[in-house]
Amino acid sequence: MAAFAEALPRFYRHLQAERQRSAHTLAGYRRQLESQAAFFKDHGVNQLDELSEGHIRQWLAFESRRGQSPRSLAQGLSALRSCYQYFVHLGELGDNPASRVKPPKQPKRLPKALDLDETERLFNGTSQDPLLIRDKAMLELMYSCGLRLAELVAVDVDHIHNGEVRVTGKGSKERIVPVGGKALEAIAQWRQQRGQFSKGGEKALFISSRGSRVSGRTVQQRFGQYAKKAGLDSHLNPHRLRHSFASHLLSSSGDLRAVQELLGHSQLATTQIYTHLDMDRLAQVYDAAHPRARRK
Repeated sequence: MAAFAEALPRFYRHLQAERQRSAHTLAGYRRQLESQAAFFKDHGVNQLDELSEGHIRQWLAFESRRGQSPRSLAQGLSALRSCYQYFVHLGELGDNPASRVKPPKQPKRLPKALDLDETERLFNGTSQDPLLIRDKAMLELMYSCGLRLAELVAVDVDHIHNGEVRVTGKGSKERIVPVGGKALEAIAQWRQQRGQFSKGGEKALFISSRGSRVSGRTVQQRFGQYAKKAGLDSHLNPHRLRHSFASHLLSSSGDLRAVQELLGHSQLATTQIYTHLDMDRLAQVYDAAHPRARRK
């Protein structure tokens, strides 16, 4: 079997001639694979068929210690996997060890929470248009309660009672969430308009102009349009509102467990992914709460 130094140029020619990869993509493959080949050579691997899953995991650990991001490591592993798959396809290799090595977990990217000025602008507007009144009620309820998009769409008229909303979340898990006063006002205004669209028998609180339950796709589109009218520079989607709810509530209260319950998370770790505090705020909470942490 060919050594890495002989095999890699053949793979590059395949990428360029047969798969029509761009010069930029080729440069990325070359940079990744030649760095890997040098590492494997230092660890006694010279031929393609000498590489094992253990060697690949050693490389991942080495690059991780050097500060390479999970994204960069996943790209390098993908390049190695593609290279080996090429030679397996040619019949020159019987195995692709890179196919059995999982890439490192990628950090979840969260939408940036609305700042307080953006939140104020979003909810400040008034309109006589019935559908805009509905849109504001949906926005207020989602931000007030931190609902998921599917949960918002599924809310029925009788799910809101005594200032609380009954929500069915993931895994059919039901929870009761308090609804803020502003959201209750917006919902009351929408209920006054809802009758002109309702054809009778529809249980959904939020309905379309045709009288049927509003769809998630419609909510996404309407939220974007509403935010644009309100003068927000960045795009607004339902998940960003849910994230803003969690961030603002946690920043004010520091009560991660309460936010977990309100969001409907079964695991506290999930809530920690959704929410974040700056270190100054964390230090304040720590100093105020820990009996042996108070500093002069």
